[in-house]
Amino acid sequence: MDWCHYRFRSMWRLPRKPADVYSVLERAHEYPVWWPQVREVTPLDEHSGTVRFRSLLPYDLVVAVRELRREPDAGILAVAMTGDLDGWARWTLATAPGGAGTRALYEQEVDVRKPLMRRLALPCRPAFLLNHALMMRDGRRGLAGRLETV
Repeated sequence: MDWCHYRFRSMWRLPRKPADVYSVLERAHEYPVWWPQVREVTPLDEHSGTVRFRSLLPYDLVVAVRELRREPDAGILAVAMTGDLDGWARWTLATAPGGAGTRALYEQEVDVRKPLMRRLALPCRPAFLLNHALMMRDGRRGLAGRLETV
């Protein structure tokens, strides 16, 4: 097993239509407004930028992101990441079962490149996984709150 490789999958139910959710998610530069652990987003151009994350554990992760897919009709947003994490992340939005709201699927597959995290990969893996889970919990809450205001 590669202790520095992670695959994440989170499913969120949100009370708004997929088009409304997509409209918020495609504005990555606004993530720090509603997602507490996304500390800074610096656009470089229309399709790329840098992002700084920090969750419960006392370290920042900085990645360069480049848009891979932007398909509003299909509800798909995907980016490639390089830096402290190398890999990809993708949102896939669909109408929730029963037609009420949105089912938002977040998937991420990354390899950790940050030297300290690589050295601590085996003993700290449970803490890293918990840290990510807390970040995703807060992201869901933040997005739900943001959707109420837009």
